[in-house]
Amino acid sequence: MSTPLLISTWSFSLPIIESEFPRLATAGSALDVVEACARVAELDESIDSVGYGGLPDREGRCTFDAAVMTSPSDSGSVCGIERHRHPVSVARLVMEETEHSMLVGSLADDFADSHGLESTSILSDRARTKWETWKESNTPPVPPPPLDVGTGELFGSHDTIGTIAIDAGGTLAGSCSTSGMAWKVPGRVGDSPIIGHGLYVDPKRGAACGTGHGELISGICGSFLIVDLMGRGASPKEAIHDTLARLAECWPLKKEHQVAFIATTPSGEYAAGALQMGFKYCVCDGASARILDPDIILHN
Repeated sequence: MSTPLLISTWSFSLPIIESEFPRLATAGSALDVVEACARVAELDESIDSVGYGGLPDREGRCTFDAAVMTSPSDSGSVCGIERHRHPVSVARLVMEETEHSMLVGSLADDFADSHGLESTSILSDRARTKWETWKESNTPPVPPPPLDVGTGELFGSHDTIGTIAIDAGGTLAGSCSTSGMAWKVPGRVGDSPIIGHGLYVDPKRGAACGTGHGELISGICGSFLIVDLMGRGASPKEAIHDTLARLAECWPLKKEHQVAFIATTPSGEYAAGALQMGFKYCVCDGASARILDPDIILHN
């Protein structure tokens, strides 16, 4: 038997993982729990970067991306869906009901319809009001860096929810869900639904999730790189540090750029790191549920 572990990005995930951990510690599967964690965030209107509370693109149109994964041969993702509030569940359907790993746009919505998932509006009144305020302000369409202030009231104050679990049977699973960058160019897709970019799980090597500016993460296949480094003997802390350093070498970083990762080995050794201050993550291991500062901040 393994010691169950649940790790998730950003402080808003603390009550979510607290409520879902008991299931993980008994007979619940890691995949069921990481899906459930994302589903809770997807319905929370106070979270402005995930699901129904997510901020739209610069034209006021909201789209969702998500992914789930248990191994290199078992993953599923969707991007650009517009009619379903639980993209993580659509992603799981892709993994379990097709031979594919990704479906996109309106055709992914049609796929969800065909499996009985409810089609509905995904832009909340609260998010629409924020977009109208931004549109009237005539400010540049560049959101501030993701910042964990514990409230969700600031534009761009949080980002992707990424969750990693190890269940009592030792099975690893991960999920991520996002409404994408606020005020993005319509059609933009970040790292979250791309396997190896925002999420990667290998039962022999470990798991990692990314959050922040997806273009930077995608440029180095960030989550895959962390897991690969762990498979070669690096600790999670070392793997995250080296990945952030690689990213910093490859991009002319700007003040609004933020990237953070969480990672664990199959045995449950975990760590987190970020490019700059402002990121927090949550851990529940049975002993307690807590909000933690990252183990690494590349640029203080």
